[in-house]
Amino acid sequence: MSKSKHQPIELLRYAGLFTWLCASIPLFLMRYWYETPLAMNQYVTWWVLHLIFGLTYWNQVRVLPVRSSLLYRLASVSLLTACALGISMLAETSLGGILLLIVAGLLPWMLAPVPAMSWLIGQNVLLVAVLSNIPDIAFKFAALTGGLFLGISLFAFMSGVVALRQNAARDELRKVNSELRATQALLEENTRIAERVRIARELHDLVGHHLTALTLNLEVATHLVEGKALEHVQQAHSLAKLLLVDVREVVSDMRDDDKVELASALRTLVEGVPEPRIHLNLPLELSMTDPLCAQVLLRCAQEMITNSVRHARAKNLWISLVPDENGIAMIARDDGRGVAEVEAGNGLKGMAERLRQLGGELKIETKPGAGFALRAWVPTT
Repeated sequence: MSKSKHQPIELLRYAGLFTWLCASIPLFLMRYWYETPLAMNQYVTWWVLHLIFGLTYWNQVRVLPVRSSLLYRLASVSLLTACALGISMLAETSLGGILLLIVAGLLPWMLAPVPAMSWLIGQNVLLVAVLSNIPDIAFKFAALTGGLFLGISLFAFMSGVVALRQNAARDELRKVNSELRATQALLEENTRIAERVRIARELHDLVGHHLTALTLNLEVATHLVEGKALEHVQQAHSLAKLLLVDVREVVSDMRDDDKVELASALRTLVEGVPEPRIHLNLPLELSMTDPLCAQVLLRCAQEMITNSVRHARAKNLWISLVPDENGIAMIARDDGRGVAEVEAGNGLKGMAERLRQLGGELKIETKPGAGFALRAWVPTT
């Protein structure tokens, strides 16, 4: 199955840009558009408004969803609407209504549903007011035109809503998929360790037991035989003892190799998180961790990422593994908005409970405008 070259968000972005370019056609056909050409200052102002609209639109849709402040988004939408209405006023046509269609498709990404819908209705009411003040256009025709543009704008608005929800669903699916892959990696490591322990136990209990019995019997045989037979029995006794030592070393090595690759699981986890940008600091000596500790720390990392996405509105998240003399700490810090007082939800409570079960602890530091920092510590003994 081939992968699409452009994502739906990119198609929506370029569709708005194409509509803006189409709306600029009258600027190049002024001599055929009007019987009486516009004054030079009107023509220049029209060009300026059209260019401001295009630059403002492109600045907003370069990165979707828009994550700037509410005040900035309101200012941008206001500027777009004002440029569109100003063009209709200068051109004395409903040309600005076409640009308002672009605004309608952008509104779901800029404002919450109710304010966005209110803005959609308000800008079309203003369009009716502008058209009704144009000579030779009666109010009923202006209202009819405004109603038609409202209907088309609603279609563009709902298309934006669908694209926004599809984008959110895709991001959530990508995030869940990364979490499942990271969890699967740890489960595979745990399964590998369990199988090695089982094999080590079988070697110890069966092969080791029989080799010990064989060694004892050969020891007795050395006292019962003489001559050439004694030499062969002693050699067999030495080989049996060496084989027993080798089996014990293999069993010890298999039991000692009980660490899992936490760093790899963490890298898999962050692959599916498009926002915020996650920076990992995972020292090589800490990449291998006890299975139970690794599982708890992975769950803590998942909760840290979820908090940064849903609540902090952060652009960057830093996750580090830091050792101390008694354990290992996972420290996460974002550049989000922070809060004055932390209200622990189910996620933070679950994280603290998991850590307490291992004898660890959770510390939280945050304040408004200074981001959110978590320190999850677990003992390594």
